[in-house]
Amino acid sequence: MDQHTGYDDLQTHIPELETPAIETWENQYSHRDYTIEITNLEFTAVCPKTGLPDFATLCITYIPDQQCIELKSLKEYFLFYRDVGIFHEHVVNKVLEDFVKACQPRKAEVVGDFNIRGGIKTVVRASYQS
Repeated sequence: MDQHTGYDDLQTHIPELETPAIETWENQYSHRDYTIEITNLEFTAVCPKTGLPDFATLCITYIPDQQCIELKSLKEYFLFYRDVGIFHEHVVNKVLEDFVKACQPRKAEVVGDFNIRGGIKTVVRASYQS
């Protein structure tokens, strides 16, 4: 059975997608583990197949090491996606990769809780540990 669909090769450019820089600031408490949770209740992207908007709550939970994320630049980073055609799975993994690259946390998890579309609810989780 042929399992190829019209989705093949739609997202091959995503790992190399140039996104805005996420700024950081020095963690004054790097001698201890503590958890930071950042929630974006209004994340939007575009379905690459239909061109319709996708809405989600994105939650990033992390244990910082030497750097913490600066929130205004993270907000601008999130806004970049509102015109990007990208699958849910790619959103979460790309955000995690860019986040880890920016602040090199001890541990991080990104959860994308996407709004129901066509009666289907999607939640995608990706994690990193140094």
